[in-house]
Amino acid sequence: MFFLFPFLLAVPFLYAFRLRRRNISKKGVIISALGLPQNLTHQFLGFFHPYCNAGGGGERVLWTAVAAIQRAHPNLICVVYSGDMDSTKPAILANVQARFNINLDPSHLHFVFLRSRNLVEDSAWPRFTLLGQSLGSMYLAWEALSQFIPDLYIDTMGYAFTFHVVAFLARIPIGAYVHYPTISTDMLARVRSRKEWHTNAANISSSAILSHAKLLYYRLFMYYYSYSLQRAQFLMVNSTWTKNHVDAILGHSDLLLDLLHVYPLLFPSRHLSPKSARIVYPPCDTRAMSTFSLEHRERVILSVAQFRPEKDHATQLRSFQKLLLKHQEYASSDPRGIKLVLIGGSRNEGDAERVNSLRKLAQELEIHERVEFIINASYPVVLDWLRRSSIGFSTMVDEHFGINVVEFMPLWQAAGVIPVAHASGGPLQDIVVPLEGKPTGICIIQSVCCQRLNTVFMTGFHAKDDEGFAEVLHQALSLSQEDDLALRATARKLAVNRFSEEEFVRGWNASGWLTFLAAAS
Repeated sequence: MFFLFPFLLAVPFLYAFRLRRRNISKKGVIISALGLPQNLTHQFLGFFHPYCNAGGGGERVLWTAVAAIQRAHPNLICVVYSGDMDSTKPAILANVQARFNINLDPSHLHFVFLRSRNLVEDSAWPRFTLLGQSLGSMYLAWEALSQFIPDLYIDTMGYAFTFHVVAFLARIPIGAYVHYPTISTDMLARVRSRKEWHTNAANISSSAILSHAKLLYYRLFMYYYSYSLQRAQFLMVNSTWTKNHVDAILGHSDLLLDLLHVYPLLFPSRHLSPKSARIVYPPCDTRAMSTFSLEHRERVILSVAQFRPEKDHATQLRSFQKLLLKHQEYASSDPRGIKLVLIGGSRNEGDAERVNSLRKLAQELEIHERVEFIINASYPVVLDWLRRSSIGFSTMVDEHFGINVVEFMPLWQAAGVIPVAHASGGPLQDIVVPLEGKPTGICIIQSVCCQRLNTVFMTGFHAKDDEGFAEVLHQALSLSQEDDLALRATARKLAVNRFSEEEFVRGWNASGWLTFLAAAS
């Protein structure tokens, strides 16, 4: 039986070699199906984005990049690996146009549909979710490449473990746009400190034994996640917060795990020259929103975020209730009355159930008459609410960038909506920041600091809990007309200068993806 071992070890390599050979004819089939001339040299740029039809900020990044590539490089064909089996190419393109006002050339865009997207759903892995989703993404990458291998692979959703599959099967350059690290040092710290969180359930945080076991699990996962990211030739990130975390992960080391693994022997440069990620701020439609009037806004508090657990919509509802209880003038009829509007994408049954639970919470808090839910809104509908609203509301902790927060800054930062955000992540470091010494947003460093509130406001302030958010919302609604207009105008200038589509395209091209594509030809 021993003589069979070399043959068994060779089987995966033979399979990968055969897959690459068969891929040559597949390129011709796609070119023919798109109606392009066969006598021209075409290269294929692959985007791994299983939820390409979701309509969130990550999808705006994907489609803005694809549109820019189509304009500048007519010889390139973009291939999107999508798990939207219930949709079609025309339907997806129509949704992109409706949601983002982005027009794409279908003759230079090909979809590879994936049947196994359920393997990356968090609902498929009630235990060891990070590990399960990562292994599921590797299977999904195999399904993708078994159908077609591009000349360059870019992950735009955050599935770094797919890099191993791509490197082995395809042997092509790998890049990524990282919206949020799969695991971070903050997550390890919360488990170590036994802090309850949506990634650290109460039954684990309350148990010393389970907390130590989970910490070991997270250490192992961080070790392999770091190795996965280092397989990429180039990395783009969406904010200073994400860059700091990704750079730390790239240089992560764990002496105990190093001793238990052979990676340092096989790859001695693993910890000697870690890559550094490049910040490429996500694009916002600043051209459309910057035309909105900064005056005569309705008393609408607007939330724009997909209905995912980390977005913490429940805090928004509780903060809104506290605002109404503490300041009875807002509970009166118009013009003093206010309204909370939650606009967001619902991707699956889990999101739909989350929306239902939020509706029930609004009923329990007795604020349902002043709360409106708008699910999977079209782009014109979103723009209309941005044009009318006074305040943008984001409560996610460590929001990696918060493209929704930038879209709030229209009266200030593109559309003119005053952003109220959690004092962490991208909103704290990149968005609600001073410009030319002037504030662009509202934040509170401590939850209740009423004595210093006016002074802190002049330098900008975020909030961190229900009480803090309620007080900040009141302060935003109580601004004088002069301060209100000045704040909105400064924020708008920051958004136009930093978060425009043109700035995004410049940053995307500076990542060097075209160089790696040329080297692959």
